[in-house]
Amino acid sequence: MLNNIGLPGILLIAVVVLVLFGRGKISGLMGEVGKGITSFKKGISEGKAELEKAEEEAVSEVKDVTPEKDKS
Repeated sequence: MLNNIGLPGILLIAVVVLVLFGRGKISGLMGEVGKGITSFKKGISEGKAELEKAEEEAVSEVKDVTPEKDKS
């Protein structure tokens, strides 16, 4: 259904949205979307760091618990 919109259709939709909401509201909305995307990326990177830290702690705990073999 949306495969045949094309450039003229997208431009028409953009003009209608601009007329309905005005430049100020759209600008503010895009600013909020940008902040949301930035916050999402920050959360993803913090989550990865937390997982890596937990993995390192788990590996160190396993090394501490495992008995070392005597090489003599």
